[in-house]
Amino acid sequence: MPHAADRLTIGELAGRSGLATSALRYYEELGLITSERTAGGQRRYHRSMLRRLAFVRAAQRVGLSLEEARHTLARLPTERAPNATQWAPVARAWQQRIDEQIAELELLRRKLSGCVGCGCLSLKKCALYNPDDTAATHGPGARWLLGDTPPEPPGRD
Repeated sequence: MPHAADRLTIGELAGRSGLATSALRYYEELGLITSERTAGGQRRYHRSMLRRLAFVRAAQRVGLSLEEARHTLARLPTERAPNATQWAPVARAWQQRIDEQIAELELLRRKLSGCVGCGCLSLKKCALYNPDDTAATHGPGARWLLGDTPPEPPGRD
């Protein structure tokens, strides 16, 4: 049985992690962290939950959803730091995700001066690049930024 000093109350975990107790309860509900209950029903968290919370916050910073973070954490040990073998596939997946985000940001940077939202920043151009809101036929959102190809404007031969 782990020593009581290895366990943190929800208030202590909140103070150490910088997260609200409500967020901790929510993260526990999602399976991102776990706790044990005392005889009186109070939550006690193993200190390793601090590392898991730091992981969740880092995952969010690189654009992972809480569900993606939960899926990744499910493959890692709960009461100790992962070893290099356990961490390597996580690092590779994060690197791939970051590379994809970089590519999306570079595409956005290239297109930003020419189009945002429906296809452009100019109402005059919208009549050319998105007449009658044809972008909407491709689905919701900023279609041209999401990778759909806008039609060539008339008279560009």
